[in-house]
Amino acid sequence: MNKDLKESLPFAVIGSNTFIVKEGNRVIGRQYPWGVVEVENPEHSDFGKLRNMLIRTHMQDLKEVTRDVHYENFRSQKLSYSTTPSTNTSVSETTGPKIVDETDKIIREKDEELKRMQRMVEQLTKQQNMLAAMQKQ
Repeated sequence: MNKDLKESLPFAVIGSNTFIVKEGNRVIGRQYPWGVVEVENPEHSDFGKLRNMLIRTHMQDLKEVTRDVHYENFRSQKLSYSTTPSTNTSVSETTGPKIVDETDKIIREKDEELKRMQRMVEQLTKQQNMLAAMQKQ
């Protein structure tokens, strides 16, 4: 952490989801009898410093979790969903429409291509091993 962030500890943060008009500008903040407290104003809150620090230091973790956990869960669910035999093609309120969209199709095609490539690599490895064994004799 740099000096500015260390001096800000502990962070004084306010939050709001309300837009308030202050001096002709719309700002996110809270209206009190004594005035307006702005979320993004560094004189009022350390929200901006905290947000920037968290995003800067944890962006890679966020990307990895998104890819490793959320996307893989989504992918597994879609693959199992699309390969589950079903004679009923109606729309369920809880699972959504049973329509295989373009993304699902691409994922299945890529998985099939990957399996074909893996089989090909296995065959090539066997052939290389056989050739190596024949050359030793």
